[in-house]
Amino acid sequence: MRIGRKKTETPPAVVQTAAQGRLAVSDYPVQLYAYELFEKVRRTVPLVDAAISKLVRLIGSFHVECTDPHMQVQLDRFLREVPVGLTGQSVYSFVDSYFDSLLVYGNAVGEIVLDTKGTYVAGLWNGRVTDVAVRAGASPLERQYVLRKGDTEQLLPHPERILFTALRPPDGGVYGVSLLQGLPVFAGILLRIYECMGQNFDRAGNIRYAVTYRPSADPADMAYAGERAKSIAKEWSEGMQAASHGEIRDFVSVGDVDIRVIGAEAQMPETEIPVRQLLEQLLSKLSVPPFLLGLSWSSTERMSAQQADILTSELDYYRRLLEPVICRIAGMYLQLCGSTAAVRVHWDPINLQDEVELAQARLHNAQAAEIEAGLAPTP
Repeated sequence: MRIGRKKTETPPAVVQTAAQGRLAVSDYPVQLYAYELFEKVRRTVPLVDAAISKLVRLIGSFHVECTDPHMQVQLDRFLREVPVGLTGQSVYSFVDSYFDSLLVYGNAVGEIVLDTKGTYVAGLWNGRVTDVAVRAGASPLERQYVLRKGDTEQLLPHPERILFTALRPPDGGVYGVSLLQGLPVFAGILLRIYECMGQNFDRAGNIRYAVTYRPSADPADMAYAGERAKSIAKEWSEGMQAASHGEIRDFVSVGDVDIRVIGAEAQMPETEIPVRQLLEQLLSKLSVPPFLLGLSWSSTERMSAQQADILTSELDYYRRLLEPVICRIAGMYLQLCGSTAAVRVHWDPINLQDEVELAQARLHNAQAAEIEAGLAPTP
């Protein structure tokens, strides 16, 4: 007697415009060199590090709402107390590290860690994008993750637990583009300027003197010129050493003695304009207003408001990238708890000024609609 039918596997989806057989993991070695370069830029340019840290803090907090009121308290406790790595706690700590990696490398990798039986979420893990590569599975819409250990590759058995986000990936690509893309060239020029400034101050800032003794045409002076020069050099050296210990000594000499500062005629090259031009290029890519980084550049109140609006739009875009990750974490937790409830992420307002401006805009639109309705001809 035939009890049931044999389950047939659904054939994978076919994407006609995707290159067949192309593995995204083939681009991985190129990504490694770019990752090292971006790390170096962040370590060596304090402005870049400050801007990225500022964006991570400005992304704001959020609240996850569950459609099942009975699971809301349990979900909130899980999001507050879930372990993250060895030292972190709460999903907010995970999102901060995840977002930081997304900005620097253009990609972010995380994992939902389950217990050995797979019955509950034991914690969250922020992975290193340098250790995980992505490739297409049976179809371009199916992702597989490969863990790289030196020259070996290991296919991860549970891709459904992996969290991966790419920042503005190119058409048909998998890996994202770092926020620091294009900045290494300008950062290199900026560091060379600072290095030259340090060398110039080492040469000209530490004042050195040239003591010149010119003997007269008298044969007696010519005969003892060498001895007098040695005596002058000795007294000058002892006077300079005494000054380093706080003792003031006068230098007394006989004859034509000339004392000058070496390099006093040379002027230090002007660096304010080129440095500012380079910083403007960096900030234009980072989309952070100068006043948030302590740069006192002249700007009007209206210009500062427009820069704040641009930053708000950037933060809204980043929130849209992080929202699916948060929903997957909360959704998997509810599923393992036996709940089929849906979740939704509510972000806190970026600042009160934006809320006031939006409220005023709605008020003006309502007033305009009321006036237009009053002016409309009656049938």
